[in-house]
Amino acid sequence: MIAIIDYGMGNLRSVQKGFEKVGCDAVVTSDPKVLLDAERVVLPGVGAFRDCIRNLEEGGFVEPILKVIKEGKPFLGICLGLQLLFTESEEFGIHKGLNVIPGKVLRFPEGMQEAGEELKVPHMGWNQLDVKRPSPLFNGIDSGSNVYFVHSYYVKPEDESVVAATTNYGIDFCAAIWRDNVVAAQFHPEKSQDKGLAMLKNFAAMK
Repeated sequence: MIAIIDYGMGNLRSVQKGFEKVGCDAVVTSDPKVLLDAERVVLPGVGAFRDCIRNLEEGGFVEPILKVIKEGKPFLGICLGLQLLFTESEEFGIHKGLNVIPGKVLRFPEGMQEAGEELKVPHMGWNQLDVKRPSPLFNGIDSGSNVYFVHSYYVKPEDESVVAATTNYGIDFCAAIWRDNVVAAQFHPEKSQDKGLAMLKNFAAMK
């Protein structure tokens, strides 16, 4: 059973429907105890980092999240769920994250350009993955595959070896990470059509 954490923020039903489409049993839960009984855990997220980390704390999710990661259960972070795994974010001030992956969450720099035109922030729409490491999430996924992004901030890990894929939007940024049982993506697999659904299926198959 896959537990999708409901802490009041995130497109939870679309993530659940994505797993259902690939034949996987996934439940949306606001009960932290359910995480401890689940085989796999998903942390989605949409919104401001500050509000999300507060909701995780108030909902009693922080300790169970850290416990299931330490126990080695497959764990997937999506969009803000990736950013929350990091040490701190500079969104609306400096706010501490879960510190599972040492590093920072930074805003895209002002004035980024491509082909002489200024790039808009947030980075929204389809963009290509440059796969750096054979993450379990990317089994059967080729470098150059297009996935769907919506974000104004990106993660910068202290240890570059955790980077599983990058994407270019004015700068090369970390689009996905992999360390042991933890995989996380800045893009939305559940909105990335066949490639994204294949990634959800890959996560469900992680040992």
